[in-house]
Amino acid sequence: MASGVVPVSVGNISTKTGISAAVLIAALILSALGAVTWRAEGGLTLNPSDWAAVRFTIWQAMWSAFFSCLLAVPVARAMARRRFWGRSFLITLLGAPFLLPVIVAVLGLLAIFGRSGLLNDALTLIGFETVSIYGLHGVVLAHVFFNLPLATRLLLQGWQSVPAEQFRLSAQLGTPPSMVFQLIEKPLLLRSLPGAFALVFVICLTSFAVALTLGGGPRATTIELAIYQAFRFDFDLGRAAVLSLVQLGVAGGAAVLAFWLVPQITFGAGLDRMQQRWDVRGGVSLALDRGIIGLAAAFLILPLAAITLSGLRGLSDVPWGVWGTAWTSLWVALVSVVVLLCLALPLAGWVAATRKGSVEAVGLLGLAASPLMIGTGWFILIFPYADPADWALVVTIVVNALMALPFALRILVPTLRETATTYGRLSQALGLKGLRLWVWVLLPRARPQIGFAAGLAGALSVGDLGVVALFSDPDRATLPLQMYRLMGSYRTEAAAGAALILLVLAFGVFWIMDYWGRKNAIAE
Repeated sequence: MASGVVPVSVGNISTKTGISAAVLIAALILSALGAVTWRAEGGLTLNPSDWAAVRFTIWQAMWSAFFSCLLAVPVARAMARRRFWGRSFLITLLGAPFLLPVIVAVLGLLAIFGRSGLLNDALTLIGFETVSIYGLHGVVLAHVFFNLPLATRLLLQGWQSVPAEQFRLSAQLGTPPSMVFQLIEKPLLLRSLPGAFALVFVICLTSFAVALTLGGGPRATTIELAIYQAFRFDFDLGRAAVLSLVQLGVAGGAAVLAFWLVPQITFGAGLDRMQQRWDVRGGVSLALDRGIIGLAAAFLILPLAAITLSGLRGLSDVPWGVWGTAWTSLWVALVSVVVLLCLALPLAGWVAATRKGSVEAVGLLGLAASPLMIGTGWFILIFPYADPADWALVVTIVVNALMALPFALRILVPTLRETATTYGRLSQALGLKGLRLWVWVLLPRARPQIGFAAGLAGALSVGDLGVVALFSDPDRATLPLQMYRLMGSYRTEAAAGAALILLVLAFGVFWIMDYWGRKNAIAE
C-alpha cells in the first residue's frame, strides 16, 4: 500500500528554463535600474516639488487603501451572508474594475462625478454648490472605484473559508450577532485586512493615468507623474532617474510587505458558496445588508453604464485614426500575452518544483518596479544608439508582460503545485519527464488558469497608458494614448466613442482567452 503522495519532478528542462526566465526578468529590470542609477549623477537630491510628490504619493495611497478596505468590510459581509437573484453576476462584476482600462474608468467617473456629471446636476437642481472631482479627493475616489471590488473579493474569500459548522453551532447556542462578530468575524478581519490593505496600497503607489487625468495641478502630483513631466516636458533625465529610484524604493518596500501578507488570490466558483446564517435572518440587519449591496452595485454599475451610453452616442464622431490605434493596442496586447506566458510558465514550474515561496519573489520585481522607471532606464540605454520612439511598442510589450507577471504567478503556481503532487507517482511510473510531462500532464490541467492569466494580461495591456506615453510619437500611439489626446483636445464625444471601443477590446480579450481555457479544460 502506498505510504504517501510522491510529488512529481518537473525535470531539468523546467528547472533550466525557469532559472533562465528568472535571470532574464532580473536582467531586464536591473538593467533599467542600473541605467537610471548611472544617470542620477548628482546623487539622490530632491527639490521641494519632488518631496511634495513623494508625500502626495504615499498620502493618497494610504487614504485610497484605507477607504477601499473600510468600505469593503460591510460589502463583503453583506455578500457573504445573503443570497439573492443576481448574486453570482454581482460577484463576477466585482472583477470588472480590475480589468477596466484606467483611462476608460476615469471617463466614466467624470460622467457621474465631473463638473457636468449626474451628481453635480442633481446638486444644482436642489440648490447646492457643485463639487470638483480634481485633486486628492478625485484621485482617491478613482482608486476606491478600482480597488473596492478587489478588497471585497479578498475579504469575501476569507469569509467563505469559515466552516459553516461554526455559524450552526453559534445559532444552536443562541449566540447574539454581536458575539458572533467578536468570536468569528473579527479574527477573520484581523487576518485578512492587512493583506488587502497592503495590496491596494502598492497598486495605488504606482498609479499613473489616474493622477495624470484627475490630479488637478502641482499639489496633486504623484512620483509617477513627476517622472513623466521631468522626462516628457523638461527632458531632465537626471531628475527622472532620481525620482525613479525613489519610486522603486517606496513601491518595492510596500510590494515586499504585500507579498508576505496577501493570501493566494483565487477567482473560482467557490466564492459563490454561502454559509447559512441564522443570527441575521431579517429585521434591521437584512435591510442594512440590502442597502449596502445596492449602493455598492450602483457605485460599480453607474460609471460603466455612463461609458456605454455616451460611447454609443460618440461612435459616429470617432476619427478613422482611432481604429488604427485600436488595432495597434490589440496586437501589442496579444504579443504581450505570448511574452508573459513564455516567462510565467517556466518560472511557475520552477517555483512549484522548489516549493520555496522566496523564489516567487523574482516575479515580484514586476510589481515593485515602476513601469515609467523601466521605460526611463531603457530610454537611457537605447538613446545613444537608436531613436527610442522606434522601440516604443517593443518596450511597451515587455513592460506590460512584466507588470502582469506577479498576478500570473499567483494564479499558476498553486495549480501546478497541486498537479505535481496529485499525479507524481503515476507520472514517474509512466516515465513522463521534462517536456513530455508539461505537454501531457501539467499544461492540460492548468488550462483554466493559463486562460485566466492570459486574459488578465491581455486586458491590462490593452488598457495600459504608461510607458507608451513616455516616448511614443503620433505614428505609434495606442488606443488609450489616442483617447487621452482626444480628451486633452476637448473632443468629449469622440473620446467617449474611443472609450467604448477600448472597453469592448479589453473585456473581449479577457473573455475569449478565459473561455478558451475553461472550454478546453472541460473537453479534456
